[in-house]
Amino acid sequence: AQPRLSPLLRLLILTQLAFNIGFYAVLPFLSEHLGQAVGMAGWLVGFVLGLRTFSQQGLFVVGGALADRYGIRPVVLTGCVLRIAGFVWLGYARETWAVIGAVLLIGFAAALFSPAVESEVARQAVLWEESGAGSRTRVLALLTVAGQAGAFVGPLLGALLLSVDFRTVCLAGAGIFVLVLAGHAWLLPQHIPGRGGVRFQGGVGKLLRNRRFLALCCAYGAYLLAYNQLYLALPDEVERATGSQAALAWLFALSSLLVVAAQLPVTRWVGERVTLRRSMVVGLLLIAVGFSVVAAARPVGWTGTVALLPAGGFVVLLTLGQMLVAPVARAWVPDLAEEGRLGLYTGALSSVSGLIVLVGSAVTGMLLDAGLPAAVPWLVLGAVPLVAIGVLPRR
Repeated sequence: AQPRLSPLLRLLILTQLAFNIGFYAVLPFLSEHLGQAVGMAGWLVGFVLGLRTFSQQGLFVVGGALADRYGIRPVVLTGCVLRIAGFVWLGYARETWAVIGAVLLIGFAAALFSPAVESEVARQAVLWEESGAGSRTRVLALLTVAGQAGAFVGPLLGALLLSVDFRTVCLAGAGIFVLVLAGHAWLLPQHIPGRGGVRFQGGVGKLLRNRRFLALCCAYGAYLLAYNQLYLALPDEVERATGSQAALAWLFALSSLLVVAAQLPVTRWVGERVTLRRSMVVGLLLIAVGFSVVAAARPVGWTGTVALLPAGGFVVLLTLGQMLVAPVARAWVPDLAEEGRLGLYTGALSSVSGLIVLVGSAVTGMLLDAGLPAAVPWLVLGAVPLVAIGVLPRR
């Protein structure tokens, strides 16, 4: 019989589902709201969205360090309160300064609760593995599935509520986090055995000297840069092929449904046969092949529905690569982290890789606008995961 997850693990995995439902009910509709209802210029909309990403991904390391110092309960509860306040504020914000303040609050809230939850799931997954219940990657795959399910359901909920207005969407998102806050105030333990507070001093210095961990961050950042092409290079390809971006919604749904349906079987099969490093190598290779599929088709110049086949192949291969890379990278962090600082290292994984994505996306945008032969940007992007394989820790 399959061993049952502990009540704490079940709570944290359901937390990831609820977080993403609340988040994705609001954020996919933010840019249109800012441009049309608020009347922001395009560059300012982009700047605001960039601020949200920075206040979230860039500050994950802060949230992780706070979780190590004070435990996950106060950090998660504080993050939920800030997310509720940010969504309510965003629903009523009409001036630029108010929108920026709300967006920063929304991002920083995630920088608190996400690394706290992810690091504790990773720690519990190691305990699960050490008890003989199964591979740690299975637990972390469940976290990925929960996140993708939330990312699929959230926009559907938001689109339904958007028929009323954007404020209603924001208040619904806030309501979801009110439920999360109440549930965690009741169910999340005051003290989790084996997790004690550590001082801030010295942690960052040792992290920056940990070459194997930084190598993992670079490889994971390369994967995230490739995954980010769902929002940068793929829309450009779909627009070229069909004259609109209407097909994007179907390709995004395909990616989410693949993860929800296949993540656990893939993780179970791989976990019984290959090491963490080999799983990441295979995943990165699949991603590289996905870029190559589009690169090979671009010179042909197909248009119309048939031209979406290479894009669909790219999405499938990218998603399969994600299934192999994302849970494994999180599962690897406990082996590389300093004792008692798993939150700091989990947050740093997101922050360092987020910085790589920020720089890499700017370069990608330049490539796409440079007037190069059609296949060149895709070939360059396909080389990135291959380079990442070379920097992975050897053991």
